[in-house]
Amino acid sequence: MADVKVQNLAFRAGQTLKVKGKPKSGCSGFAINLGHSENDVALHFNPRFDAHGDLRTIVMNSRQGGAWGSEQRESSFPFQQGEEFKVYITHNNDSFEVKLSDGSVIHFPNRLGDDQFLYMQLEGEVQLVSIHIK
Repeated sequence: MADVKVQNLAFRAGQTLKVKGKPKSGCSGFAINLGHSENDVALHFNPRFDAHGDLRTIVMNSRQGGAWGSEQRESSFPFQQGEEFKVYITHNNDSFEVKLSDGSVIHFPNRLGDDQFLYMQLEGEVQLVSIHIK
Protein backbone atom coordinates (compact mmCIF):
# COMPACT_ATOMS: atom_id res chain seq x y z
CA MET A 1 0.00 0.00 0.00
CA ALA A 2 1.39 3.35 -1.02
CA ASP A 3 0.90 6.39 1.11
CA VAL A 4 3.10 9.06 -0.36
CA LYS A 5 2.64 12.59 0.97
CA VAL A 6 4.30 15.68 -0.48
CA GLN A 7 4.28 18.91 1.55
CA ASN A 8 5.23 22.34 0.16
CA LEU A 9 4.36 21.25 -3.37
CA ALA A 10 3.53 24.79 -4.66
CA PHE A 11 1.03 23.64 -7.30
CA ARG A 12 -0.31 26.92 -8.72
CA ALA A 13 -3.08 27.97 -11.09
CA GLY A 14 -1.90 27.60 -14.68
CA GLN A 15 0.35 24.64 -13.90
CA THR A 16 -0.04 20.95 -14.77
CA LEU A 17 0.82 18.12 -12.40
CA LYS A 18 1.80 14.86 -14.10
CA VAL A 19 1.47 11.74 -11.97
CA LYS A 20 2.82 8.45 -13.24
CA GLY A 21 2.07 5.28 -11.31
CA LYS A 22 1.36 1.58 -11.50
CA PRO A 23 -1.61 -0.04 -9.70
CA LYS A 24 -0.68 -3.38 -8.19
CA SER A 25 -2.28 -6.60 -9.44
CA GLY A 26 -5.47 -7.15 -7.48
CA CYS A 27 -5.67 -3.42 -6.63
CA SER A 28 -9.15 -2.34 -5.50
CA GLY A 29 -8.43 1.34 -6.07
CA PHE A 30 -6.15 4.29 -5.39
CA ALA A 31 -6.44 8.05 -4.93
CA ILE A 32 -4.58 11.24 -5.76
CA ASN A 33 -5.42 14.03 -3.30
CA LEU A 34 -4.49 17.69 -3.87
CA GLY A 35 -5.10 20.47 -1.38
CA HIS A 36 -3.77 21.85 1.88
CA SER A 37 -3.95 18.80 4.18
CA GLU A 38 -5.79 15.51 4.69
CA ASN A 39 -8.80 17.50 5.93
CA ASP A 40 -8.77 20.14 3.18
CA VAL A 41 -8.63 18.43 -0.21
CA ALA A 42 -9.50 20.45 -3.32
CA LEU A 43 -9.33 17.40 -5.60
CA HIS A 44 -9.82 13.77 -4.58
CA PHE A 45 -9.25 11.69 -7.72
CA ASN A 46 -10.18 8.08 -6.92
CA PRO A 47 -10.11 5.38 -9.64
CA ARG A 48 -11.91 2.32 -8.23
CA PHE A 49 -11.38 -1.09 -9.80
CA ASP A 50 -13.71 -2.68 -7.26
CA ALA A 51 -14.21 -0.59 -4.10
CA HIS A 52 -17.11 0.85 -2.10
CA GLY A 53 -19.66 -0.71 -4.49
CA ASP A 54 -18.09 0.86 -7.58
CA LEU A 55 -16.65 -1.19 -10.47
CA ARG A 56 -14.18 0.45 -12.88
CA THR A 57 -15.38 3.95 -11.96
CA ILE A 58 -13.54 7.18 -11.21
CA VAL A 59 -14.96 9.03 -8.21
CA MET A 60 -14.00 12.67 -7.63
CA ASN A 61 -14.75 14.78 -4.61
CA SER A 62 -13.45 17.53 -2.31
CA ARG A 63 -13.10 17.75 1.46
CA GLN A 64 -13.35 20.89 3.58
CA GLY A 65 -12.70 20.87 7.32
CA GLY A 66 -12.79 17.07 7.24
CA ALA A 67 -16.25 16.92 5.62
CA TRP A 68 -16.66 15.39 2.14
CA GLY A 69 -18.65 17.19 -0.54
CA SER A 70 -20.86 15.62 -3.20
CA GLU A 71 -19.26 12.93 -5.35
CA GLN A 72 -18.82 13.17 -9.11
CA ARG A 73 -18.61 9.84 -10.97
CA GLU A 74 -17.01 9.26 -14.37
CA SER A 75 -17.43 6.20 -16.56
CA SER A 76 -14.17 6.64 -18.51
CA PHE A 77 -11.71 4.20 -16.94
CA PRO A 78 -8.42 3.65 -18.82
CA PHE A 79 -6.64 2.07 -15.83
CA GLN A 80 -5.42 -1.54 -15.75
CA GLN A 81 -4.06 -3.40 -12.76
CA GLY A 82 -0.32 -3.96 -13.12
CA GLU A 83 0.02 -1.42 -15.98
CA GLU A 84 1.58 2.02 -15.74
CA PHE A 85 -0.67 5.07 -16.10
CA LYS A 86 -0.20 8.81 -16.59
CA VAL A 87 -2.63 11.40 -15.25
CA TYR A 88 -2.27 15.11 -16.10
CA ILE A 89 -4.02 17.49 -13.69
CA THR A 90 -4.20 21.13 -14.81
CA HIS A 91 -5.14 23.75 -12.20
CA ASN A 92 -7.33 26.33 -13.98
CA ASN A 93 -8.07 28.51 -10.92
CA ASP A 94 -11.83 27.79 -10.78
CA SER A 95 -11.55 24.14 -11.84
CA PHE A 96 -9.27 21.19 -12.41
CA GLU A 97 -8.87 19.53 -15.79
CA VAL A 98 -7.82 15.89 -15.54
CA LYS A 99 -6.51 14.31 -18.73
CA LEU A 100 -6.34 10.51 -18.79
CA SER A 101 -4.15 8.22 -20.88
CA ASP A 102 -7.05 7.36 -23.22
CA GLY A 103 -7.35 11.05 -24.16
CA SER A 104 -10.53 11.67 -22.16
CA VAL A 105 -10.73 14.85 -20.08
CA ILE A 106 -12.64 15.29 -16.83
CA HIS A 107 -13.47 18.68 -15.29
CA PHE A 108 -13.95 19.14 -11.56
CA PRO A 109 -14.68 22.46 -9.79
CA ASN A 110 -12.11 24.00 -7.45
CA ARG A 111 -14.49 24.07 -4.48
CA LEU A 112 -11.84 25.45 -2.10
CA GLY A 113 -11.25 28.36 -4.49
CA ASP A 114 -7.54 28.74 -3.80
CA ASP A 115 -4.97 29.41 -6.53
CA GLN A 116 -2.17 27.41 -4.88
CA PHE A 117 -2.04 24.04 -3.15
CA LEU A 118 0.91 22.72 -1.17
CA TYR A 119 -0.23 19.17 -0.39
CA MET A 120 -0.37 16.05 -2.53
CA GLN A 121 -1.06 12.50 -1.41
CA LEU A 122 -1.04 9.26 -3.36
CA GLU A 123 -2.77 6.48 -1.45
CA GLY A 124 -3.85 2.93 -2.14
CA GLU A 125 -2.43 -0.13 -3.81
CA VAL A 126 -0.28 1.75 -6.31
CA GLN A 127 3.40 2.29 -6.91
CA LEU A 128 4.45 5.90 -7.55
CA VAL A 129 6.74 6.13 -10.57
CA SER A 130 7.09 9.92 -10.81
CA ILE A 131 5.47 13.30 -10.19
CA HIS A 132 6.29 16.42 -12.15
CA ILE A 133 4.91 19.98 -12.23
CA LYS A 134 5.23 22.15 -15.33
